[in-house]
Amino acid sequence: MSIIKKYTETSLVLRIVVGLIIGLALALIFPKAQWISMFGTIFVGALKAIAPVLVFVLISSALCQSRERMGKEFITIVFLYLFSTFLAAFVAVIASEIFPVTLSQLGSAVEESAPQSLGDVFSTLLQNIVANPVGAVVNGNYLGILFWSFIFGIAMKSASENSKQFLNDVSDAVTKMIRWVINFAPFGIMGLMYNAISTSGISIFTDYGKLVLLLVGCMLVSALVINPIIAFICIHRNPYPLVFKCLKNSGITAFFTRSSAANIPVNLELCEDLGLNKEIYSVSIPLGATINMDGAAVTITVMTLAAAHTLGIHVFIPVAVLLSVMAALGAAGASGVAGGSLLLIPMACSLFGISTDVAMQVVGVGFIVGVIQDSMETMINSSSDVLFTAVAEYRQKRLRGEDFHF
Repeated sequence: MSIIKKYTETSLVLRIVVGLIIGLALALIFPKAQWISMFGTIFVGALKAIAPVLVFVLISSALCQSRERMGKEFITIVFLYLFSTFLAAFVAVIASEIFPVTLSQLGSAVEESAPQSLGDVFSTLLQNIVANPVGAVVNGNYLGILFWSFIFGIAMKSASENSKQFLNDVSDAVTKMIRWVINFAPFGIMGLMYNAISTSGISIFTDYGKLVLLLVGCMLVSALVINPIIAFICIHRNPYPLVFKCLKNSGITAFFTRSSAANIPVNLELCEDLGLNKEIYSVSIPLGATINMDGAAVTITVMTLAAAHTLGIHVFIPVAVLLSVMAALGAAGASGVAGGSLLLIPMACSLFGISTDVAMQVVGVGFIVGVIQDSMETMINSSSDVLFTAVAEYRQKRLRGEDFHF
């Protein structure tokens, strides 16, 4: 018991770093011991299994007990989510024009069904929103979960105090289950690191090095320059301590789980550690996993412009701005499309008249660099969910003349 106590009292970040080192060492020493990767599979599977239930009960409980205080802060959060996603796409446009990348080698066409227009994306979104609520929880359809938990929570506002307390107790119990799972994160990260190193070669650095650098560079600019500027404008205080805290406590696990949904419990715990309003973050964090997609917007934009440059298509400024808007809107629907942001590339390519066959080959290239692209994308997406939730609350405190710290 003393060993378990010391383990749980040790910093989670430190434990994860140790897990990373052990996973790397095992992959180099025992590259064929694939059973080690099962630790990662089990960890991510457990998070994905319990996260939908947690989101539903948290949002329902928060809404049914809310005291009509969510208005201004929640509107600010949604605005920050969408505005930062657009700016991320615009940064990717500028970077792609300054450092144009061409794809000399294209992967084979991918046998997937990708949306061909923004209308297809919205059609998918609407279908996911009104999906069967039980099916939404089972399938991890967070748009459906958000919608039905919102409806259920509002309906429960007129319930008895005992019923509301029961729902709150269920929420606390599921949250405790999540914390138990998170305590095993170092073992899961060890398995994920082992799998990444033992199965992925270095070809992505040699064949698509410039593309990877452009993708990662744009995402880092978004996370370390654009988002902090937005935060500073809102809170009038140096935002970097908060930015780095979000990247450290949320971004590290998001990088290796490569799933915004699986990282929801980690973000909820970070919001609690920051002392944020549970009524707000229990709704904004799951919502952010759906619509706050800075990294996805970068991926869609960079890959589309790489295809355009390869084909010798000139990109005019108005078209570039339109591409940024399309990428931002499409990125908001990425979580509801099989394959994530990569399968929205054909939609953006249609803006330049690029054929579906060529666009799907670009998607194939995306899957090749996905081991880095998807990890960085999730890291930026997920950590900024907490950042903007905190910024919105601190902004309201600043406007009311209240002190705040992070």
